[in-house]
Amino acid sequence: MVASAQDLRARRACGPREIVTTGIPSRSIGGSELKLTELGFGAAPIGNLYRPISDSDAADTATAALEAGIAYFDTAPYYGFGLSERRIGDVLRGVEPVVVSSKVGRLLKADSAVRGYGQRHGYCSPMPFEPLYDYTFDGVMDSWEASLQRLGLARVDILYVHDIGRSNHGDRHTLTFRELTDGGGFRALEQLRAGGAIQAFGLGVNETAVCLEAMAHTHLDVILLAGRYTLLEQAALDALLPTCSQAGTSIVVGGPYNSGILATGTQHDGTLHYNYGPAPNSIVERVRRIEAVCERYGVPLAAAALQFPLAHPQVASVIPGLVSRQQVERTLMLYRATIPGLFWQELQSQGLLHRNAPIPASAGNS
Repeated sequence: MVASAQDLRARRACGPREIVTTGIPSRSIGGSELKLTELGFGAAPIGNLYRPISDSDAADTATAALEAGIAYFDTAPYYGFGLSERRIGDVLRGVEPVVVSSKVGRLLKADSAVRGYGQRHGYCSPMPFEPLYDYTFDGVMDSWEASLQRLGLARVDILYVHDIGRSNHGDRHTLTFRELTDGGGFRALEQLRAGGAIQAFGLGVNETAVCLEAMAHTHLDVILLAGRYTLLEQAALDALLPTCSQAGTSIVVGGPYNSGILATGTQHDGTLHYNYGPAPNSIVERVRRIEAVCERYGVPLAAAALQFPLAHPQVASVIPGLVSRQQVERTLMLYRATIPGLFWQELQSQGLLHRNAPIPASAGNS
């Protein structure tokens, strides 16, 4: 049954609500006392990513996740230009225990020219704001305080520096990264962590090179790495994950389906999506080879994609984007699916998994 806004207000009025997380184990973040459920909630879709959804459907999705035992929610100012944060805050207010992460690096500036639900930067959001990059000390502090206001929460547990790196900023990378170092962005995050305003900070990115660069300047508790440690690609094992192990830096895996191709597979009509765009032929062929092994062992491709990253000891949580109650229920089913050990061994023997990739236990998750 859909939880209405009135229902949510009534629950909050009754005081803090406890959620049961016994069905989903938790893992520690770095050296902190913070723990994340192995399965988290990626909140970009409820910021109207690619298509609009209603407030009630967004609330029902997040409520379904809570009911399922998911107690880690990741959002960002960029997701719907404040819409995702507002929607997440409305559901989580008064819920205990739950971990919330948001991001810094973009400020939202009012734009009176915005009208309706036309797609901007991938989001069909009516929120009349335009994102502007700012990784400086003041930018980080202003972003954090604005997130608290939009969420309507007293604290955010984790802050990620959003979309820093050469793959996003191109030739401007040196200048934008300098805002974190010389401009005080890292200092602001260290100050917030030292004062207890946040419990941890890190990067939220789609590349590995900038993670190694940042780790030379500050201690990262956690890195939200989207799409770069998945069933499809494991280059992070070469340098980043060993460095994280030495530094005590945890990994949260975003984009476990590589923008969709590992969720849908290749055996359907329509565009195959990888890394936020159409999948190149080399990627399609690799996925087809993985699908062939899945078929031999009766393993859903999406289940293998969701479970694989959690076998690595540095990975604390996997956070697929979720957009409906049905999708939450299916994700729980995939997370708990039993996958035989021989399946993973065959992927490695065929060169479809990195030779050093830890593989999940054959009993699956329970």
